[in-house]
Amino acid sequence: MMADNDILLGGTGTNQVTLNAGMANRHGLITGATGTGKTVTLQVLAESFSRLGVPVFTADAKGDLSGLAGAGKPHPKIDERLQFIGIEDHAFEASPTLLWDVYGDKGHPVRTTVSEMGPTLLSNLLELNETQQGVMQIAFSVADDEGLLLLDMDDLRSMLHHVSKHSSEYSSRPLPHSGTGSQALAPHTASSQVSRPQQYRFAGLPPVRPGQSPQP
Repeated sequence: MMADNDILLGGTGTNQVTLNAGMANRHGLITGATGTGKTVTLQVLAESFSRLGVPVFTADAKGDLSGLAGAGKPHPKIDERLQFIGIEDHAFEASPTLLWDVYGDKGHPVRTTVSEMGPTLLSNLLELNETQQGVMQIAFSVADDEGLLLLDMDDLRSMLHHVSKHSSEYSSRPLPHSGTGSQALAPHTASSQVSRPQQYRFAGLPPVRPGQSPQP
């Protein structure tokens, strides 16, 4: 008999295969050939955790798990599988689902502030070269020293413009984590990479906070 916190993953025809939810904080790997049930296993895990009140976040680039949002429909193959596993009184139901979208076009927008991203992650995202990365590091360093919060790309552009106007002052500023100064401070090289607001609409308020309910 299954315990309340057991997750039914499948069966062998004679025995059911379950996972104790209390052990689910370990690393796991689901492998198998095409059509062996990898996606369905992920769906079952997500649905089961949801029923137990455990929030689930999945990085689903292709949308394979989006079917969780709607209730399934009876099918002979499903009936055959339910009988094989030994599931009785099965009811199709939808799971509470929120689809996230970095661009905010087809789902809930993912938001964070530029300050929270930091210069290293942002430089990688913008594919900056070494000189541009140095400029970005200095811009963030100046913002931190002056107590300025960079909320979105407009704030970052303004900070880069500020650094450009005071380039003679900041050119010899030690770069964070390196202890060396920027020999050729050219803020416009970094500023040109942040002039595409449509591509970086995720930057802004309110930022995503783990455990908080999403807000539009």
